[in-house]
Amino acid sequence: MSSPVVKWEYLTAPLLIHNTKQILDNFGQEGWELVTVMAGASSEQLVAYFKRPVQQ
Repeated sequence: MSSPVVKWEYLTAPLLIHNTKQILDNFGQEGWELVTVMAGASSEQLVAYFKRPVQQ
């Protein structure tokens, strides 16, 4: 017997350095899991990548 396949949805969002905790907390409350953070267009900006299971 095999387990059902988990389907994911993804989100990218700007992450301002001076407000990271609040931004991450907000997405976490909506069920998003942080996957990684990468450099954005400027040194003051990062891009956060999130995922969460698709609601079926």
